[in-house]
Amino acid sequence: MSAAVGTFEGRVEWMDTDASGHHHNTAVVRFVESAEAALVRGAGLTGYFASAPRVRYEVDFESRLWFGQRVVATVRVDSVGRTSLTFVFEVWGQEHGGRPRVRAARGRFVTVHVPAGSDAAQPWPQEWIAALGLTDERKP
Repeated sequence: MSAAVGTFEGRVEWMDTDASGHHHNTAVVRFVESAEAALVRGAGLTGYFASAPRVRYEVDFESRLWFGQRVVATVRVDSVGRTSLTFVFEVWGQEHGGRPRVRAARGRFVTVHVPAGSDAAQPWPQEWIAALGLTDERKP
């Protein structure tokens, strides 16, 4: 599947750290969601965030990120279901304070399409699938 990639570049801010001086696990979610927003904006989708709740989120934490360290998070669609999208992501910490560039986290999350006013998941709009650069591999 060939799909667009969303990227976020930023820094680990003080609010992203805990008492030990390295990132708090929730910072990874913020970085990943910023990359997801970049992907959605780049595809020109409107209304996505109001209709795409997460139903699953998993992450492997591999290395620490430090206050002031530059980070790069990337997100891409891994698969498309009838009502779900599965995304994969990586968060990298750039060289910092004599420490080498490292992958800090990787994982995946799943969103479902629940349009405003609906109480149940609905198929993704075909135009959204096309805007994300996805091949429609959904099963009926």
